[in-house]
Amino acid sequence: MQNMIWRLLISSPSSGSWNMALDEAILEEVVSKNAPPTLRLYSWDPYCLSIGHAQSISEVNTDFLTEKGWEVVRRPTGGRAILHADELTYSISAPIDDPHIQGGVIESYRHLSRGLLRTLDLIGISSDSKPKLEEEKYLSKNPACFQYPSDYEITFKGKKLIGSAQARKINGLLQHGAIPLFGDISRIISALNFKNNKDKQKAKNSLLSRATTLQAAIGYKVSWNELSDAFYHAFEETLNIHFKKSSLSLNELKRAKTLQKEKYSNKDWTYRI
Repeated sequence: MQNMIWRLLISSPSSGSWNMALDEAILEEVVSKNAPPTLRLYSWDPYCLSIGHAQSISEVNTDFLTEKGWEVVRRPTGGRAILHADELTYSISAPIDDPHIQGGVIESYRHLSRGLLRTLDLIGISSDSKPKLEEEKYLSKNPACFQYPSDYEITFKGKKLIGSAQARKINGLLQHGAIPLFGDISRIISALNFKNNKDKQKAKNSLLSRATTLQAAIGYKVSWNELSDAFYHAFEETLNIHFKKSSLSLNELKRAKTLQKEKYSNKDWTYRI
């Protein structure tokens, strides 16, 4: 595959509604060929619980989020809930004819995962990508993403390190992913609803046994900047992509403001299921 030019966007920490609106606005510009395929690296302020496109809001403990001053947003991508706290988030927007996303969801995810695996390798973590185990399929009913086993998830010593979700729409692909840097990965459990305390504790124990952070894996804190540098260098190295650092266009900013107001900060979208 020949070397391809992609755009690299490094964003300041932003609210959940702005992050999701911006990703959708970028995808629209990429699909319309007004912008090249784009990798965006970003974080969240304040902390935010994002739920999957088809996930029920009834699974969210909205009172707890309000008490903590955390937000909730519905993603345009699938998957389960993620608490975006001390992490690096990435989004990949590409037109459907881009050679890096050819094939089905699993095929394209496995291809892009080469970059994810190399990212972790560059910071000293020997991770793995594996298919879903048959005996773990029951976890699909759990509301937390990092307990939900997806095919070829990125793991370290059996624990999930990167949670990703993908959506194909308007002749393009949007893939989201989260890499926890440090902190208590079980905090998300308090932001979700369970039938009783027994189920809640069971979910917490399961999460701690199945997911981890970079700090826990490597033994020290990896900074956001260090991980972001490793991220795009890894994709350049493994996927023959040449990144050009850039900024958002006026069209993207204008469209994102509209999407934030009319969709991602609107309860008609967030609470629709």
